[in-house]
Amino acid sequence: MGGCAGSRRRLSDSEGEVTAQEPREPRPPPPDRQGAHWKNAMGFCKTGVLCPAHSRLLGLCNNFSYVVMLSAAHDILSHKRASGNQSHVDPDPVPTPHNNSSRFDCNSVSTAAVLLADILPTLVIKLLAPLGLHLLPYSPRVLFSGVCAAGSFILVAFSHSVVTSLCGVVLASISSGLGEVTFLSLTAFYPRAVISWWSSGTGGAGLLGALSYLGLTQVGLSPQHTLLSMLGIPALLLASYFCLLTSPELQDPGGEEEAEREARQPLMSSEAPEAPEWKPDSSSSLSLQEKWTVFKGLQCYIIPLVLVYFAEYFINQGLFELLFFRNTSLSHAQQYRWYQMLYQAGVFASRSSLRCFRIQFTWALALLQCFNLVFLLVDVWLSFLPSIYLVFLIILYEGLLGGAAYVNTFHNIALETSDEHREFAMATACVSDTLGISLSGLLALPLHDFLCRLS
Repeated sequence: MGGCAGSRRRLSDSEGEVTAQEPREPRPPPPDRQGAHWKNAMGFCKTGVLCPAHSRLLGLCNNFSYVVMLSAAHDILSHKRASGNQSHVDPDPVPTPHNNSSRFDCNSVSTAAVLLADILPTLVIKLLAPLGLHLLPYSPRVLFSGVCAAGSFILVAFSHSVVTSLCGVVLASISSGLGEVTFLSLTAFYPRAVISWWSSGTGGAGLLGALSYLGLTQVGLSPQHTLLSMLGIPALLLASYFCLLTSPELQDPGGEEEAEREARQPLMSSEAPEAPEWKPDSSSSLSLQEKWTVFKGLQCYIIPLVLVYFAEYFINQGLFELLFFRNTSLSHAQQYRWYQMLYQAGVFASRSSLRCFRIQFTWALALLQCFNLVFLLVDVWLSFLPSIYLVFLIILYEGLLGGAAYVNTFHNIALETSDEHREFAMATACVSDTLGISLSGLLALPLHDFLCRLS
């Protein structure tokens, strides 16, 4: 924390003198820039009162397939086939028990298997992205992401086995991982408010994805038809990018956050940099030494975000299936879907909260999330919580912490990196959540097998 705390002081020039600047009122953009601002709000947001037309489309569409696959994890692992090769996973499937003597109602494979299929390709993309992905223009990346998202829905919907379904989940992972790296890097060329819009949109993807899957299956629609009904989302992603976003040269990067950014030192440079050029390979001009220096400066944000996502996804894909209450009218599958929906509701609320409050010390969020993990793990072992509704509240709180960690981490990075380093910093930092999720999936698999063998 010392490195980050020490970086929050007023910018100085190379001779150590403080450059005083008179505060200035934000200038209203000219008419053409007002139109550009409106279109970019449309492109980078979905469903938020702070965005024109309540539409943060890119964030929502990019993460939608990823969220749906996690919400469908229990159904994918309870895969059954009806006559005529028609997909028939019941709205309330009966899992194949791992051990009939277990006090848990377990699938033979943990839902962490779906999590790993949904996150490991993303991890590979994000690890390789800072090395050369910037050489590929943005448009082909977005197009490939949209095609993979559509392919994931089709492949899972028509699959004949769990293995084939997991291949479809892999396509969803490639889509969301490539899209996240691309769009977070792209924010470097737009006003910093798009970080909030993007984060709110990804939170909206979680809520809408989990809620739509829960609602459609709850009313009796089969998982196959539910997935096929979602094919319009990848098309909406492509339309949002290619039709709504304007060229960044029309943007006015000044505004209400300029004074705050000027009061916080960039992670690397002590001199005010020039505005970046609009080209996908702007970070390629950085030397390896510069990239390493920026990476070291990011550790105070990367490590807490890794811990937050490790704890929350260990809960989501390692413990949700085991937090099974028999004294309720909800079936096991319904309980799992409700857990996912409430978690995503919390994420959406907190990712949309940047305008209301901001958190600089994200370590606090990491510690609170780790406490949630320990608390629920003890409950799985001892079963001391008397009601599922208490678990509902804890899961909602878990989502609030996770969403707040995400949006505040990238907001702080946007404020504390210079313009020339921001694209690289965003692409590098976005590996944090994926790394934490991957580690949680790897540990959740053996934990599932151990607990399901308990009598």
